[in-house]
Amino acid sequence: MSSLSVIQRRRNTVAALAFIAPNLIGFIAFVAAPTVASLVFSFFDYALVGTPRFIGFENYRRLLFDDPLFLRVLWNTLYYVVAYVSLNVVLAIGVAVWLTNRTAFAGLFRSIFFVPVIIPTVAVALIFRLLYLPEIGLINVALGSVGVPDIRWLSDPTFAMPAIIIMSVWMGFGYNLVIFIAGLKGIPDSLIEAATIDGAGNWRTFWGIKLPLLSPYVFFATVMTVIFSFQVFDQTYILTRGGPINSTNTLVLYMYQQGFEFFRMGYASAIAWVLFALVFGATIIQSRMQGRWVSYDI
Repeated sequence: MSSLSVIQRRRNTVAALAFIAPNLIGFIAFVAAPTVASLVFSFFDYALVGTPRFIGFENYRRLLFDDPLFLRVLWNTLYYVVAYVSLNVVLAIGVAVWLTNRTAFAGLFRSIFFVPVIIPTVAVALIFRLLYLPEIGLINVALGSVGVPDIRWLSDPTFAMPAIIIMSVWMGFGYNLVIFIAGLKGIPDSLIEAATIDGAGNWRTFWGIKLPLLSPYVFFATVMTVIFSFQVFDQTYILTRGGPINSTNTLVLYMYQQGFEFFRMGYASAIAWVLFALVFGATIIQSRMQGRWVSYDI
C-alpha cells in the first residue's frame, strides 16, 4: 500500500470522526453518562446534597416490598398502558381503513387527525382541563344534553385515569394512523379485487386479507406505543399531579416526585431501572410472540 493511500485513509478517518464527534459527545454527555450515573445512584442513599451512602440493593428491596404506594403506581401505569395501547391501535386501524376506502377529502382528514401529534402535550392538557370542567366543561355539557349526569372527570378517582387515557388517545393515535395508511396502500389491489370477485364483503376482506398483511405494521406500532406509554408523565403531571388519591400517579411521575420533590435521588434511580426492566421485558415478550400472528408474506 502506497504512502499516499495511507495518508488518504487517515484523512478520511479524521474527517469521519469530525462529523460524528458532535453527536458522539452529545450522546455520551446526555445519554450514556446519565444512564450509568443513575445505575450507580440506585445503590446509594443519595439526597442530592451531602455525601452518598452505599446501601446495596436496599432501594430495590424497599421499592418492591416496603412501599405500598409503588404497587399502586405500578398498577396505574399498567392500566394506562393496556387501555391506551389497545384504544390507540384499534382506533388508528379503523380510521385508516375508513380513509383508504374513500377518496374525497382523504388527505384533509389525514392531516386533521395527525395535527394533535405535533401539538405540545402541555397545550393539549391545558385545553382538556377546560373541557373536563364540571358543569360548564364542553364534554359535560355535551353529555348532559343526552341525559348523562355531570361527571367529575379530574376529581373522581373512578374517572381520572380514563380522562387521561381519552386525552392521550386523541393526541397520539394520528401517528399510528399514518403508519397503517401506508401499510394498507401497500396491499396489492389484485388481492382485494380477487376477494371481491369471490363474494367477500368489506368485513371479510378486512379480516382475511387486510389485517394479516397489515400485521407487521401493527407489530411495529404496538411495540413503539407500549414503550412510549410506559413513560407517560406530562398528562398526569398537568391534569392531576397524580391525584386524586394517587389514582393517576404513574411510574415516571412517581420517580419525578421522589427525585425532585423529596430529593431521594437514589430511590428515584431505582424506580427508573425498574421502569427500564418493565419496558425491556414487554418488548422482549412482544418480539417473541410476533411469530404467532405477524405475517411478512404477500
